Amino acid sequence: MYLLGIDIGTSSIKVAVVDVSTQKSVATAQYPEEETAIKSTQPGWAEQSPMDWWHNVQQAILKVNASNLFNPKDIKAIGIAYQMHGLVTVDKDQEVLRDSIIWCDSRAVELGEKAFDTIGHERSLQSLLNSPGNFTASKLAWVKNNEPEIYSKIDKIMLPGDFIAMKLTGEITTSTSALSEGVFWDFKKDEISADVMEHYGLDYNLIPSIKPLFSEHGHLKDGIAKLLGLTVGIPVSYKAGDQPNNALSLNVLKPGEVAATAGTSGVIYGVSDELTYDQQSRVNTFAHVTYSPEKKHTGVLLCINGTGSMYRWAKHNFAPYLSYPELNHIAAQAPIGSKGLKILPFGNGAERMLNNKYTGAQLLGIDLNTHNQSDIFRAVQESIVFAFRYGLDIMRENGMQPKVIRAGKANLFLSDVFAQTFVDVTGVPVELYENDGSVGAALGAGIGAGIFKSPEEAFSQHQLLKYLEPKNTTAYEPIYQDWKKILEQELISP
Repeated sequence: MYLLGIDIGTSSIKVAVVDVSTQKSVATAQYPEEETAIKSTQPGWAEQSPMDWWHNVQQAILKVNASNLFNPKDIKAIGIAYQMHGLVTVDKDQEVLRDSIIWCDSRAVELGEKAFDTIGHERSLQSLLNSPGNFTASKLAWVKNNEPEIYSKIDKIMLPGDFIAMKLTGEITTSTSALSEGVFWDFKKDEISADVMEHYGLDYNLIPSIKPLFSEHGHLKDGIAKLLGLTVGIPVSYKAGDQPNNALSLNVLKPGEVAATAGTSGVIYGVSDELTYDQQSRVNTFAHVTYSPEKKHTGVLLCINGTGSMYRWAKHNFAPYLSYPELNHIAAQAPIGSKGLKILPFGNGAERMLNNKYTGAQLLGIDLNTHNQSDIFRAVQESIVFAFRYGLDIMRENGMQPKVIRAGKANLFLSDVFAQTFVDVTGVPVELYENDGSVGAALGAGIGAGIFKSPEEAFSQHQLLKYLEPKNTTAYEPIYQDWKKILEQELISP
């Protein structure tokens, strides 16, 4: 018996087929091989085509089936993880009305700030646990204000994972977790926020039916099943944003447990059993995958837009013909501190942890006689870690005090330089696991379909790969403080 997991990333679609008995992946595939572009027609804007996601999902599933490592007819359920905060709009015929305004788009920042002021800061934070910011609700308000002809045709709005589930099943559903990440959810009343809907003048009928996150969100349509070689009627039984899903896949389920990831964006995600919030909404709180009215487990999320995207930019511009493992090897040749080279890695939209300011990415202190390729790539990795530390200190201000952080041995954590620097600069040990969002989504599907009795059972065979402890904290602390001064000076400059 197998489970299919789909991970709708910003860069590509990944799928995994997981054996229920071993809880391990038997086959994976990615499509496309090259990273998917982000459309940016104006500074700070970021869009992608939902139909491109759907095409890529189909190609990835056909590709994994072609491995011949399993019988696709033995797949019993489908789970979906997806890039958070995106807005997908469809009409009554389930046709897409416009490209998705995705997570790193900044166009709705001013609308969100005005909503925060009008609703009231304390009222927003106590009920929404966030400022409306540039999340999905504010993006929808932007469409309403600027594209009224499109808004008038909207039948339902969705997050990216809801859209792919719709294409698979023909049914449109959402969950409390999804609505909370769009900042549509009132945690005090456990219902859709009247404050947000009425402030923006949004129609309640645009919100899909709300189902438990671990439940059947529809069944695979006949034509799609035949096209993909799957069994008609199997359920889509799990949908979660990529960061709650990453936490699930690392078995981060209980209050006090913390996960991290460093893909296109960088995230630290800690589980709490309190309705906590940051007064400045620099870190955000959403409903975790295990949230219920009885157990209000939330995920406190620090997001940095420019992590893997910063490393990708450096690769494409300084070493386009080298692989990421080769870049990691080159970075290891440079000393701690990269001979004084400093980088601000914030070139991928407004950063929430910087109060929605956009500094742009910056390379500072380049010495043409001293610095070389190894210094550049180490400085990029160090600067990303410094951004993590800056955000983690905000989380610490709000009561999150991790004793250990779990991360998947993937993306930037594949680099020994990055992983050890992360531990040294944050001062927190890291546990590395074999981890993949698509595998987590597959196991989530097993929970939602009742194949596993609980999340704990689904991850009973979770195995630690490596444990990292701080080694160079003393050496890094003054380097980090110098970097922090540069950032803070940039934040106060006009």
